[in-house]
Amino acid sequence: MNKIEHIGIAVNDMAASVALYEKLLNTAVYKTETVESEQVQTAFLQSGPNKIELLEALSPDSAIAKFLEKKGEGIHHVAFEVDDIIAEMARLKSEGFILLSDEPKPGADNKMVCFVHPKTAGGVLVELVQGRS
Repeated sequence: MNKIEHIGIAVNDMAASVALYEKLLNTAVYKTETVESEQVQTAFLQSGPNKIELLEALSPDSAIAKFLEKKGEGIHHVAFEVDDIIAEMARLKSEGFILLSDEPKPGADNKMVCFVHPKTAGGVLVELVQGRS
């Protein structure tokens, strides 16, 4: 794993959260995107080398909606950049981690992604991300 790529934050109200984080970080959202496969709307902010991804549920059945219902707004996941997501997934499986998918899938911000189950990662939902060519 190369670095923390971004921190994902689950929010109830995207417009209010964008206004809050733009003020907090003193920077504007540089990209918004809908990820239909996850039923989520995203907004990305960057401050120096650090990125924040705001996540709003588009469906009451989405993982973000379930997270918000159970835990409320807050940190949802930590994403790590990897050079070879397939190799990293295989390495983590061999180390006993549970992955939430068998193959990487398209995610936001032109990335391929895979999540590591929090029960095998110290209670933290970990996302692996690799840029798509």
